[in-house]
Amino acid sequence: QVAESGGGLVQPGDSLRLSCEASGRTPSIGAMGWFRQAPGKEREFVAAITWRTGYKNYADSVKGRFTVSKDNAKNTMYLQMNSLLPEDTAVYYCGTTDELYIGRLSSKYHSWGQGTQVTVSS
Repeated sequence: QVAESGGGLVQPGDSLRLSCEASGRTPSIGAMGWFRQAPGKEREFVAAITWRTGYKNYADSVKGRFTVSKDNAKNTMYLQMNSLLPEDTAVYYCGTTDELYIGRLSSKYHSWGQGTQVTVSS
């Protein structure tokens, strides 16, 4: 299981840090990923990280602005979001996979949380 937190209402250019805490079968986690879903749109890949080695992958739309990281001792993955844009507005979800997979296919991930709302608006 995972639980996301850290969302909120911010202005364009602001920063937020999201957290995703995993519980349960954490030794089996191969990688964790962040996805987001805006109203009327499909869930899209944001970033992912392998759990042991820390290899990372980002969507082109967030490269240079978002940073994914992890704290294995806390079983927690983070998403530092800087220079936020209105188009970053969405519900952000995290998921886990037992595979060493940091790609864009949401079907590869499971154990989704309830999501955390991020709204970027002036």
